[in-house]
Amino acid sequence: MRMQDDDDKQRARGPERGAERSSKQAEARKSRLAKNLRDNLQRRKQQMRARRAGAADETSGLPAAKTDESED
Repeated sequence: MRMQDDDDKQRARGPERGAERSSKQAEARKSRLAKNLRDNLQRRKQQMRARRAGAADETSGLPAAKTDESED
């Protein structure tokens, strides 16, 4: 019969560490998604204000691939 040494004890705590790590990853993911939602809401509010004021929308994304209907 073999007694547990320090390595065996550390392996026994492995699932706890994995749970802590996945918990931290889930929390980081939640905060990242919340930030993206806040940014998106802020952008949409800005667009709505610009439309009400009659000003052009300030886009920060990619421009359209084609601006006219020609078949170039």
